[in-house]
Amino acid sequence: MLALDQVDRATFTPHVGETFEVVFTDGRLPLTLTEVRPLGAARPGAPREPFALTFHGAPNLRLPQHTYRLELATLGEMEIFLVQTAASADASQFEAVFS
Repeated sequence: MLALDQVDRATFTPHVGETFEVVFTDGRLPLTLTEVRPLGAARPGAPREPFALTFHGAPNLRLPQHTYRLELATLGEMEIFLVQTAASADASQFEAVFS
């Protein structure tokens, strides 16, 4: 399992455009990492600068905010708290914030 307390923007930046899989007990759901963006300077004593990940999914997809198990072959398994930020006929959008 990927230790999320030790990741930073550089961990995810090479994977923009790649498809992560959300793993459920009854199947998998693809989400594409579309953006890795900085969220300002690190607080004094913080182990990293805060950043956010943006994922896009299928049109009109709805997921409750929750901690989901995601997998990417090159990074392995991770548990990430996702919040839905948009859902339209074009795509659904989710965000994960690391502070």
